[in-house]
Amino acid sequence: MAEPYKLPPKLDLSAATALAADLKDRLDGDLTLDASDVTQFGALGAQVVASAALSLSAAGHRLSLVQTSDRVLEQLSHLGFTPETLTEATV
Repeated sequence: MAEPYKLPPKLDLSAATALAADLKDRLDGDLTLDASDVTQFGALGAQVVASAALSLSAAGHRLSLVQTSDRVLEQLSHLGFTPETLTEATV
């Protein structure tokens, strides 16, 4: 099993492009995202993660989001997500 991918502290507009490129390189198997360092989880970060979940699901793989702080859980909640719903591949 591959090591979890450690997400950057801020998942906002400035991080979205680099995050998308990094995740694109990891779509060849199940992927676990470690959110232990995340302090800001914005809408664009959520969009990138959701897109990766859809791509992985289409290839028969899964995406998991682990080590989410209470702060990140609250931010995701404001966006209408939980770690589970964000990583479920639903259209």
